Amino acid sequence: MGTATTVRRLDAAEAADRVEALAEVLIDCVEGGASVGFMRPLPRARAVAFWQGVAQGVARGERALLVAEDGEGRLLGTVQLILALPDNQPHRADVAKMLVHRRARRRGLAARLLSALEAVAREEGRSVLVLDAVTGGDAARLYARHGWQRAGDVPWYALMPDGAYCSTTFFYKHL
Repeated sequence: MGTATTVRRLDAAEAADRVEALAEVLIDCVEGGASVGFMRPLPRARAVAFWQGVAQGVARGERALLVAEDGEGRLLGTVQLILALPDNQPHRADVAKMLVHRRARRRGLAARLLSALEAVAREEGRSVLVLDAVTGGDAARLYARHGWQRAGDVPWYALMPDGAYCSTTFFYKHL
């Protein structure tokens, strides 16, 4: 991985061009058991449609899309910053869909994506970030290690991809 791996923000055209690769990462994460809003099995058409909607949101300036790629340009991970929030929250953004392909995990990519996302948030004038993660999961531990504050847990908030209930922990960070 090392220096050959890059983390960068995609523009609207790049987001549209990378829909298939983004769908592949999403499908892999759901198949691996990640609770990221989708159930198993996740049909490719559903994953592609989701990412097409994200790309449209990037084009409208409603969200920022970051990716991690290897030296050959293969997509290894992604995260989003949702910028389109109510008028009384111009200082805030939501973090969504932190995804790292199973073949690329345990190499620091999620931490790099998170750091880059926080930099983009600052560039966008956002000083409060909010996200949620499966209570006690790897992502929750990652956020806590990187200075995110736990706001609380909601039991049975969502379902795992196999249909089992899971609790969700909400986090925030002041930049």
